[in-house]
This record gives sequence, C-alpha cells and structure tokens, in this order.
Amino acid sequence: MNNTELIVMLTHNDRTVENAYEIFDQCKNSKAKFWGLKEEGLPLDRMKKLYAYMKEYGKTTVLEVIAYTEGKCMAGAKMAVECGCNILMGTLFFDSVNEFCKENKLKYMPFVGKVTGRPSVLDGTVEGMIEEANKYLEKGVYGFDLLGYRYTGDAVALNKMFISQVNAPVCLAGSVNSYKRIKEVKTSASWAFSIGGAFFENKFSGSFSEQVDKVCEYIKALDDN
Repeated sequence: MNNTELIVMLTHNDRTVENAYEIFDQCKNSKAKFWGLKEEGLPLDRMKKLYAYMKEYGKTTVLEVIAYTEGKCMAGAKMAVECGCNILMGTLFFDSVNEFCKENKLKYMPFVGKVTGRPSVLDGTVEGMIEEANKYLEKGVYGFDLLGYRYTGDAVALNKMFISQVNAPVCLAGSVNSYKRIKEVKTSASWAFSIGGAFFENKFSGSFSEQVDKVCEYIKALDDN
C-alpha cells in the first residue's frame, strides 16, 4: 500500500480555532508534514503570519474552503494565494477557480458530489462522483477533497471505489475520528486524510501534539506491516 499523509487541520466545526498559532507553536516539531486552516475563523493577517511560521518549519500548507458559490470559492482561492499556500482544498468546482489556481501554481483539490452545510455533508451517487472527478481531471485539477465520512451513504464503499477509479491524489476529509477509520483510510489507498475536530475532542488521548504524533506513528506502523 502507498504511504498515506496526515493533514492536520487547526479547525473545529469547519472553522479555524482562535488559538491556532499557539497550537502550531507547540506542534512545530511534530512528525506531521501537512498543516491547514479553514477560510473562516481568523482574520487574514493572522492567517498569513501562521502560514509563514508553518513554512519556516518546512510544512506543506493547505487552505480548505467551505464555500458553494462561485464568488466565495474564488475569494477562497485568492486567500490561499495571498497566504502562500501550497494546496487549495474544498470549494465546489468552477472553471474560473481552476484557471486561477493554474495561473498561480496552486494545487486545486475541489469537492465532488452534492456538498451542503457547515459542517459539510456529502450526498450523491458514487458513480456520479467518479464521473464528475474524471471530468475535472481532464480540466487539469490536481486532486480531490472527498468528504467520505460525511457521506449520507456507505462511506467505506464510496472511499474504496472512488479512489480505485480516480487516478489522482484524494484526501479523505472530515470525521476521521478513530484508529478504525484511519485503518480504513489506509486500506482505501487514499493519498491523505485530514484530522481537525477529533484532535480538539481528544479522540486520540493526550495533548494536541501527542495526538498528532500518535496518529503519525500509527500510520507508519501500518506502512511498515
């Protein structure tokens, strides 16, 4: 199986937490390479400062945007560029956002399916999502932000089938809140998965930095076996 990356989201209930900078400061030497925020929760100047700090410590940076109109999705993409992010996750797909990301060398990983609400919920057919994803790949997107465990149907079946039939990086985002689910993510051969709320809810027992390293060590143990 491929190596699977953890993306640590300093977010809870789909918003960046107020003390995100302080939490990252405690975790800056952790084993996790990928770190991200949401577009809501902190003013832009504080986001830029935090992303710059993440870069100082060699982290790959992600902005996940929970937005459903073209205007808000484009605003999120512009925010990602202004913050110097490496990856834009989320947004519904729009050609204008895709072109903007290409022009600014921003890796674009939009949602697929019918995504609504905040925290977001995923609906739609597995076949429809695969078809949608392959259409976006033809237009040059980098990969996909799949809200697998927010799906109203069979999440495990969706994750496995989608990843097996879409030849691009997929991040399983949202509600990965147990070692059981991490193992399912690993089995699905997903490129990455994100955890935010589960760390804040202490689902992996310990300080924030201890939980991050526990999850990284668990993934490595799965990689080694």
